[in-house]
Amino acid sequence: MEWLVWSGALISSIGLVGLVVSILKVAKARKAGLSDEELRAAVQKVMPLNLGALFLSVIGLMIVIVGIFLG
Repeated sequence: MEWLVWSGALISSIGLVGLVVSILKVAKARKAGLSDEELRAAVQKVMPLNLGALFLSVIGLMIVIVGIFLG
């Protein structure tokens, strides 16, 4: 079941990269000096990426745990 652990780690890493990208996008929007309404729109635009990346991270970690239990 070693392949399960490594595939889960890969999925979790992809999710982590997505989280970093979403953080960088929001930080860039904050530094741009946008108005409150424009900043809200920018953050709402990044939310699907953020939630998808968080989902991938959680699923990847669950796969790792299952691989450890089965291995």
